[in-house]
Amino acid sequence: MCSVLAGPGSDKEAILELITSRSNRQRQEVCQSYKSLYGKDLIADLKYELTGKFERLIVGLMRPLAYCDAKEIKDAVSGIGTDEKCLIEILASRTNEQIHQLVAAYKDAYERDLEADIIGDTSGHFQKMLVVLLQGTREEDDVVSEDLVQQDVQDLYEAGELKWGTDEAQFIYILGNRSKQHLRLVFDEYLKTTGKPIEASIRGELSGDFEKLMLAVVKCVRSTPEYFAERLFKAMKGLGTRDNTLIRIMVTRSELDMLDIREIFRTKYEKSLYSMIKNDTSGEYKKALLKLCGGDDDAAGQFFPEAAQVAYQMWELSAVARVELKGTVRPAGDFNPDADAKALRKAMKGIGTDEDTIIDIITHRSNAQRQQIRQTFKSHFGRDLMADLKSEISGDLARLILGLMMPPAHYDAKQLKKAMEGAGTDEKALIEILATRTNAEIHAINEAYKEDYHKSLEDALSSDTSGHFRRILISLATGNREEGGEDRDQAREDAQVAAEILEIADTPSGDKTSLETRFMTILCTRSYPHLRRVFQEFIKMTNYDVEHVIKKEMSGDVRDAFVAIVQSVKNKALFFADKLYKSMKGAGTDEKTLTRIMVSRSEIDLFNVRQEFIEKYDKSLHQAIEGDTSGDFRKALLSLCGGED
Repeated sequence: MCSVLAGPGSDKEAILELITSRSNRQRQEVCQSYKSLYGKDLIADLKYELTGKFERLIVGLMRPLAYCDAKEIKDAVSGIGTDEKCLIEILASRTNEQIHQLVAAYKDAYERDLEADIIGDTSGHFQKMLVVLLQGTREEDDVVSEDLVQQDVQDLYEAGELKWGTDEAQFIYILGNRSKQHLRLVFDEYLKTTGKPIEASIRGELSGDFEKLMLAVVKCVRSTPEYFAERLFKAMKGLGTRDNTLIRIMVTRSELDMLDIREIFRTKYEKSLYSMIKNDTSGEYKKALLKLCGGDDDAAGQFFPEAAQVAYQMWELSAVARVELKGTVRPAGDFNPDADAKALRKAMKGIGTDEDTIIDIITHRSNAQRQQIRQTFKSHFGRDLMADLKSEISGDLARLILGLMMPPAHYDAKQLKKAMEGAGTDEKALIEILATRTNAEIHAINEAYKEDYHKSLEDALSSDTSGHFRRILISLATGNREEGGEDRDQAREDAQVAAEILEIADTPSGDKTSLETRFMTILCTRSYPHLRRVFQEFIKMTNYDVEHVIKKEMSGDVRDAFVAIVQSVKNKALFFADKLYKSMKGAGTDEKTLTRIMVSRSEIDLFNVRQEFIEKYDKSLHQAIEGDTSGDFRKALLSLCGGED
C-alpha cells in the first residue's frame, strides 16, 4: 500500500482496486500492518493523497462499520442544523447489535455520549423515538403471541384513527420495541382491521421528521433491502446527486445485503443500480462505487442465486396473501334517482352550467346508480342525459364524465374501438384493457362491442393488428382464462417452456414455433394462482425473474403485452399505479390513459392502486393529480380518487 501512496501523485486505480476488493476485516488488518511497517497512519495518508468524494468513499471503507456510522452521526449533529435524514436512516435500519457497537464506537472516537448529543440536537416526539431506537432493545424473539398482535393493533388504532389528536407514545412504544416478526403480523392485521395500511395511518396522524422516522422504521421492518434500494434511487434521481447518502449506503451495505438491494432496485425501478451509478457519477469515484456494487443486473447473465431466492420468498408470501380489493366509489347510501335527475337538469338548464353539481353527483354514485339516473332523467324530461351532458361540458372533463355514465363493458368497448380507428393503432390501450380484465369482464366487452359497433371484437382486432401480437390479443379477447388453483407439476412444465422460449434453459427441446404457441397459451389462458406458481418455479429453475427476462429477450408489442400480463398477475393494482404515474410524469399529461384508468378502476380497486402508488413513488395519487391537472377536470379526478393518503 505504501508504494501506491509514495512519490509525486498517488496511484488511485491501485488504491481503489486494493481497498474495494478487501473485506472490512481485511482492511483493518491492512491498517495495522501499514502502521507496523511504516509507523504511519494509513487513513491519515489516504486523506492527504486523495480529495473530494473519492476520498470520502475510500476513507469510509477503511473505518470499521460501527466507527463509520459514528462518524456519519457526528457529522449529522455537528455545526449549524441537523441532518435528520442521516439520523433516521442509520437508527431506523440497524440491528440491536449494530446499535450497541455504534454507541461504543461513538464514545471511543469522540469521548462523548451519543444519546446526550442526540437529545441536545433534536426535540419532541422525534427525539423520543430516536432515544428509544438508541437503546438497541428491540425484541428478537420469533415466537409471536396472537393475542399481543391483536392488542397492539387495537392500541395503534385507538391511538390514531379513533382518537381526537394522536397518542404518539403508543406508536413509539410499539414500533420502537416489538420484534420485526411481530410487527409484520401487526401490520397485516392492522390492514384487515382498519382497511388501510399502517403507513397511511402514520401519514395521517403524524407529521414532520417524526412521521419520516416512523415510516422508515415500518419500511425497514417490512424489508431493509427495499428501504435502501429506495434511498439509493432517490439519492441519484433528478438533478444532482446526494453523494453523502450514496457513499454511506454503498459503504455500510456492501458486505451485508447489497445483492438483495440490487435485485429489488432493478425490479422496482426497471433499471440496474450499476447502470444508474454509471450514468450519475464519474472518475475514480464512479469506478470505486461500481466495484462495490459488484455487477450490472441489466447485463446478460448477471443474476444471483441469493437475490433470486429473496424474490422466490416474496412470491411464496404473495401466493398466500389475500388482498381485499376496494374501490373509491361506492353506492350512495341515501340514493334518490329522482332528486339527482332534477339536480342535473337544473345544473344544465339556462345560461351557464353548474359543473360542480354535475361532478359531485356523478363521481359519488356507483355505475348502477348512474344508469338509474339516466333512465329517470329520460322518464321525467323526455331527454337523453348523455346528449345533454355532451352539449354542456367539453374537453377532458366531458370525456371523464361521459365515461363514468357508460356501463363499464360499453366504456371498455368504446376505448378499444377508439384504439383501432383512424390512422395508427393505440397498442398500449389494447394491451392495458385486454391483459387486465377478468373472464366475465371480457365476455361483457365482447357483447357490448357487437351491440354498439355491429362487428365482433375478434374481427376488429384481426383487421387492425398482425403477427404474434394479434394472436395474443385474440387469445386474451376470448376470455377463456382458467379460473382454478395451481397445479404444481404443470407449473414446473410451464416454467420449463418459458425457460426454453426465453433461451435460458440448459436443454432446449422442441421447435421454436411450437414453443412460442405454448408460451402464449400459458400466459393467456392459465389462471392467476397457477401463473404465480409458474413464476416461482421459473425463479427456482433459472435464478431469473420472468418479467426481467421477457424485457431483455423480447421486443415491441409482443414484449409489452407479455410484460403487462406478468405484471397484472403479480400485482394488478401496482400495474395500474405504474400506468397512472407514467401518464403524469415529465412534460405534458396523457389525459386519455389517466381518464381511462380512473373511470375503469374507481369501483374495483382504485383504493389499492392508491396504496401501491404512494408506496412506490413516495407521494400520493391525490398529490400527483393535483400537481398535474387543472380546473374542473382536476376536481372530478380528485373526487374519484377518494382521498389524500
